Amino acid sequence: MPSSYPPTHHKRKTSRDMARHSRRSSREYASHEPKSEAMVPPHSSGSVRHRGHLPRFNHNGHEVTPGIEPEGESGRRGVHPLKFLKICFKSNSRLSMWVNLLWPIVPVAIALHFARPKDHLAIFITNYIAMVPAANMVGFAGSEFARKVPKVLGVLVETTFGSVVEIVLFMVLLKTSTGDSNVPVIRAAILGSILANMLLCLGFCFVAGGLKGGEQHFHEAVSEAGSGLMLVAGMGLILPTVYNHALTGRTDLIILDGEIPSETLKISRATAVILLIAYLVYIFFQTKTHDGILGEVFEHDELNDKDRHKELAKPKLTMTECIVALVISIALVSMIAVFLVLQIPYIVEERHISDAFVGLILIPVVEKAAEHILAIDEAYDGQMNMALAHVLGASIQTALLNTPLVIIVGWGLGVGMDMKFEIFDSVALILAILVVGSFLRDKKSNYLEGMLCVFVYIIIAISAFFYPNPAGHGAAEEH
Repeated sequence: MPSSYPPTHHKRKTSRDMARHSRRSSREYASHEPKSEAMVPPHSSGSVRHRGHLPRFNHNGHEVTPGIEPEGESGRRGVHPLKFLKICFKSNSRLSMWVNLLWPIVPVAIALHFARPKDHLAIFITNYIAMVPAANMVGFAGSEFARKVPKVLGVLVETTFGSVVEIVLFMVLLKTSTGDSNVPVIRAAILGSILANMLLCLGFCFVAGGLKGGEQHFHEAVSEAGSGLMLVAGMGLILPTVYNHALTGRTDLIILDGEIPSETLKISRATAVILLIAYLVYIFFQTKTHDGILGEVFEHDELNDKDRHKELAKPKLTMTECIVALVISIALVSMIAVFLVLQIPYIVEERHISDAFVGLILIPVVEKAAEHILAIDEAYDGQMNMALAHVLGASIQTALLNTPLVIIVGWGLGVGMDMKFEIFDSVALILAILVVGSFLRDKKSNYLEGMLCVFVYIIIAISAFFYPNPAGHGAAEEH
């Protein structure tokens, strides 16, 4: 017999469906924004504003400024000196905060340069130590700035600011070079920077991630693209060296004096232009055509961060404070770099430290301090894709951007800066790229692989310490 219950039942079902849909929408919204009651302002009501013009609120209840990502919103404007100093001191990790305890060394290093110019060793040591907190400030300000822009662009910006220290050091070495005196150090520093990233930093990332969470997994979009591009970039760097050494000593060719070095210099400059174009293509790849895939990978990484709620709740710098911090830290880094570089002739000639060790080990370790701290902290928190992006991204940037810039600037300054690397450095680089590539191939890592990378780097450092200088340079006569 017909009854009125079915329609009533149908209405009740529709109501439940609407409730489920509402809950599902809330969950989807929460997957894009951190869960917090502060996401909705206390005074909000559905009829106050038009639906398409509702203000956005981040996890701390701050209304988001147009053009700023919610995670980077500080809720403030302008510069607040006390908050600025407090936030900068706490930095973005406990390790970075410990590094900030070295800030008293900075004024001491600067004062020593002017007050005791003949104390070369003391000036070198204090400025070497002072570079660490100054570079750490560059890295922190860059990371705060990166929070305010989309994920993929943020990682790229963060890596670029991390490379500022390296670019400044290279340019200071070029500018202070008497003829081509600093060219061997710059060559060694270029390859040493890549080695420090790919072996030392990545090794510690594997160790930190392995000790905290056992076996770490990462996405092939980050690992395979990074390692493959790094192999191509390494080949581009090494081919001028192969050309130079292949023709030197040939007896079946009529070669005029100075012809091979001249042609090697031309090949290096042409290669530098090509590598710069390759860097632009790499930027386009990351920020335009494949930004969606990488953005999803990085976002998933951040959601897996066990300390994410603490990171989000931390006070943040305003955009103005980020710029102020970057200007101050880059100015200090540039000043310290000049004081440090001016002591290299003393270290090489008087203290008998080889060019290979200074360029391959000492300079890269201190210039990459900020990037290493950031990447290791990310790996410890389980963000291995982010750590890999910073490590491989910094290596790619050194090969495709920083090196061509040095070659081209040296060209303009009349310095014979080329890619005629030492065979020892070149072989170490190619082997390091192959070793790291083999570890990344299975898309997972552990602390054993990390320790092996660190051990390989230590072996390279020991070999570089005993590597003799070129004839007539530094302490080469004693060797």
